[in-house]
Amino acid sequence: MMPQANDFLDESEALHALIDPLSDERLGQPTAFKGWTINHVIGHLHVWNHAADLSLEGDEAFQGFYKEVVSHMAAGGTLSSFERHWLKGLEGRALVKTWRESFIEIAGRFGEADPSMRVQWAGPSMSVRSSITARLMETWAHGQEVYDTLGVVRRNADRIRNIVVLGVNTYGWTFKVRGQEPPEPMPHLRLTGPSGELWTHGEPSEAEVIEGLAEEFCQVVTQTRNIADTALQVTGPNAESWMRQAQCFAGPPETPPAPGQRKTATLSR
Repeated sequence: MMPQANDFLDESEALHALIDPLSDERLGQPTAFKGWTINHVIGHLHVWNHAADLSLEGDEAFQGFYKEVVSHMAAGGTLSSFERHWLKGLEGRALVKTWRESFIEIAGRFGEADPSMRVQWAGPSMSVRSSITARLMETWAHGQEVYDTLGVVRRNADRIRNIVVLGVNTYGWTFKVRGQEPPEPMPHLRLTGPSGELWTHGEPSEAEVIEGLAEEFCQVVTQTRNIADTALQVTGPNAESWMRQAQCFAGPPETPPAPGQRKTATLSR
């Protein structure tokens, strides 16, 4: 199996293990992300996993789905309301079961596909490898609000290196999506992975450098934490500008959470 497909599967299984014991009532609990419930999070992941699977099937299959999205929004709907419409009332433990059955099958299909084959998406086309890496990133990022809401500190694995690479590859995107010219040079990264391995990216520099835990870098580029809520050491104007507004996902520019807004909940006993 392509490593990225296996990493997507493992990250999805980790999130499933976290929420599988929850009742329908607990799955309706709101998170700190836009008031989404855990149900909303799993529904969102399920819908767009399905969309990625359609892109693997072929351009026509994906375009048929995406036309439904565009038509819904042109009629005054939102992305969230489209997802609710598509799910047709599926929620709670039934949704969790369907989501898991689906992501296992999708991981298998992506794992057997040509990693370099181009597939359609809402924006530019991408390689199969990039597509399943994006699904891993989405699962990890949206999983964060679930871990936070349940008061669980996630134990990451080195598969988050995929998200580090995605963060590095979208350095320019962070600025361009805001109408800014990406400043050069890109900062040097010295990040420690969950296993303790040192991961470096970019040309060595002491003037422009970001150092610390890889998981905290991933939290910043996926906007699940404000840079002020991490222990990352950020040196240089380019590095500071990047970390203030980093965005490794597609779509319009999004504002990172305010300091202290996203954190692991402290639950009463």
